[in-house]
Amino acid sequence: MVTKKLFLKNSDEALSLLGQQDQNLRRLEQDYNVQIFVRQGGNSGDFSLVVRGPGGKVDRAMAELQYLRDKIKEDATENKHNNVHLNNNIQTLNSDVVYVTFQGKYIKPRSDHQKKYVEYINKHDIVIAIGPAGTGKTFLAVASALKALQTGKVNRIVLTRPVVEAGEKLGFLPGDLYEKINPYLKPLYDAFYVMLGPEKFRFLRDEDAIEIVPLAYMRGRTIDDSFLILDEAQNTTSEQMKMLLTRMGSDSQVVVTGDITQIDLEGKKTSGLKIAEKILSSIEDIKFVKFSEEDVVRHALVKKIIKAYDKFEKK
Repeated sequence: MVTKKLFLKNSDEALSLLGQQDQNLRRLEQDYNVQIFVRQGGNSGDFSLVVRGPGGKVDRAMAELQYLRDKIKEDATENKHNNVHLNNNIQTLNSDVVYVTFQGKYIKPRSDHQKKYVEYINKHDIVIAIGPAGTGKTFLAVASALKALQTGKVNRIVLTRPVVEAGEKLGFLPGDLYEKINPYLKPLYDAFYVMLGPEKFRFLRDEDAIEIVPLAYMRGRTIDDSFLILDEAQNTTSEQMKMLLTRMGSDSQVVVTGDITQIDLEGKKTSGLKIAEKILSSIEDIKFVKFSEEDVVRHALVKKIIKAYDKFEKK
C-alpha cells in the first residue's frame, strides 16, 4: 500500500475539488480502487487530500486530481457566477442532508425531534438526547460527527460507552482486554460501516481519526478538537457522567445519548443521565432533546413493542 498527499491552498479549493457531496472523490475511489480522505491541519487553511492504495493506482488517481485541480483554476473566472447560483440551489434542496454514505445514500432527519436534534448539534457544543431504542440518537450523532470531520470542523471522532456487565464478568471471558471489551463496543461500529464501509472505517480508525473506547479509559484525558459521543449514557453513574463532560477541551463538541427505560446499573444506582438532566437543564448552552416511540425509525414492530411495554409498566 502507498499513501500520497495533495496539499491544497484553502477550504474553497478543497470544496471545489471534492465536488458536490464528495462525488469527485467517490468516483475516483471506484475508478482506481483507492481510498481518499480529507485532512485539515492545526491551521484553518492547511488542507490536504490523502490517497491510499496500490502504487500505480495511487499515481493515476493523483494525476487525475491534479488535472481536476488545474481545470477548476482555469474555469474559475468564467464559471464563477453560474457555479455560485448552482451551488446555492443544490444547498437549498439538500439543506436537511446530514451526511452522504459511501453508497450515495442521504442521511436525513425523519421526524420533528430528529430535525431539532440535528439543528442543536449544528449550533451547540453539548447536546443530550434521551429516548427509546430506534429513534436515531446514535446514528444521527455519528452522521453529524462524520460531517464535522469531513469539513475540517474537528480532527477526530471519539465514541465511548460504559461497559456494564450483564450476566458474565469480564474477568471470566476468554481473550485479552481488547477481546473482552470488544463485544460491548461492537454496536458503535454499525453506523460507521453503513456510512463509510468497513475499509474506510478501518483506515480512519488506524489513523486515529476515529477512536472507540470504554468510558473507564476516558478518565484523566482532555479531548481537544474532537467530536465526542457518549452512547448508552443511562448506564453511567453520576460521577462517570461528570467525568466525561469535563473531558471536553477546546474546539470540541459533545453529544450524549441514552434511554432511561433501559438502565442496567447494579444495586439500583441512580443513572448519571437522569441526574445530569436535573443538574444541567438550566444551562442555556446545553440542549436536551427527548424522543418518544413516535420517532422510532426501525422496524414498524419496534414502535408497537415500546408502546406495549410502556402501557404494561404504567399499570
